[in-house]
Amino acid sequence: MIKGLAFLSISFILGMWTGELLGSWLGIHANVGGVGFAMIFLILSKEYFSRRGWWKSELEFGIEFWNKLYIPVVIAMAASLNVKSAISSGTLAIFAGIVPVIIAFAVFYFMMKSFKTT
Repeated sequence: MIKGLAFLSISFILGMWTGELLGSWLGIHANVGGVGFAMIFLILSKEYFSRRGWWKSELEFGIEFWNKLYIPVVIAMAASLNVKSAISSGTLAIFAGIVPVIIAFAVFYFMMKSFKTT
């Protein structure tokens, strides 16, 4: 289980570093997609280790165990930071978040209405 946690931690650190690097490259003083990059690193390295025959069940167990706890917490933390940034950035950022949600609800409503069988 500890090896799985180490594997996950290395992926997370590389993802956060890549997100910070991308943010600075884009001129944004924030982490851009660090969690997503971490997941990509985790998936690619798992595939690499599997093909080499280095993937052990203890790695799988450690990652599965922490997956149930770790990923939802990180996503919740990232979402709360995004909301704080949007509120402090002004009305344009707030509308940029609200308008797509309203459009998605409207599209979903009309899709359900059109596919509804009587």
